[in-house]
Amino acid sequence: MTDNAATAFIGLGSNQGDPLANCLRALHKLDSDEVRVVCCSSFYRTQAVGYENQPHFINAVARVKTQLLPNELLGRMQQVEQSLGKNTPFKWGPRSIDLDLLLYDDEIINYADLQVPHPLMHERRFVLIPLAEIAPDLEHPLLRENIAHLLEETLDQKPCVRLRTDNPWLVAK
Repeated sequence: MTDNAATAFIGLGSNQGDPLANCLRALHKLDSDEVRVVCCSSFYRTQAVGYENQPHFINAVARVKTQLLPNELLGRMQQVEQSLGKNTPFKWGPRSIDLDLLLYDDEIINYADLQVPHPLMHERRFVLIPLAEIAPDLEHPLLRENIAHLLEETLDQKPCVRLRTDNPWLVAK
C-alpha cells in the first residue's frame, strides 16, 4: 500500500446468524492487498431502522486504506457481502451482513449506484457513534461539520449499547 492510498470509512451491520462473527468475518475478508483495515470501532447492539420488527443489529465502522477507486471499493465490498451470504428479502430487512461505504477521502460522489458521503449517515446514531469513536474530528464533506458535532445534533436517539468483544482492529495497526 503506497502513501497516496485513499482513506475510506465502511459501516458494518448484521442481525442474522451470529452477527458479531459475521462482522468480524467481513473485516477479515476485506483486509487484503487491495484494502487494508487500519482500525475498527467497538461493536454496538442497535435497534433496526426503517423496518423495526426484526432482531437487533450489531454495528461498527472500519477505517481502511485502499488504492481502489470508490466504485472498485464498492465492488469489493459487494463481493465480501456475497461471500458471506447476504440476502436481504426487502429494503431495510434482516441481513447476514451489510457493508456501506460511508466516506472516501473528502470526495463527494453522486452516481446511481453509489453516493458518498452516505446520504443517511448523519441521521443515524448507529453510524455516528462508532465513527465518532475512531474519527471524531473528521469533517463531513457536504455538511462541513465534524462527526462529533453531527452526533451531538442528530435527532436519532435510539440506544447503541457498546459490546465488550475481542476486536483485533480496535487499536490502529
